[in-house]
Amino acid sequence: MRPFYQFLLTYRGKKQADDKSNLADWAFFDHNFPKYSKDYNEISNYLEWNSPFINALVVFDELWDVYKIEK
Repeated sequence: MRPFYQFLLTYRGKKQADDKSNLADWAFFDHNFPKYSKDYNEISNYLEWNSPFINALVVFDELWDVYKIEK
């Protein structure tokens, strides 16, 4: 299974930006994002301390559900 970060990058660069693409763009530019992690808790904890926008954790949870399905 690929790291969550690689999955997340598939949402980057939308012409009509939404919360999912905003999270992906933010993770791309954040050099400390856990890029090789496949662990929900590690990424969730990182976002709790470094959340780029108010509902980033909600968006992360939605994307995590899709990520787990695509394994």
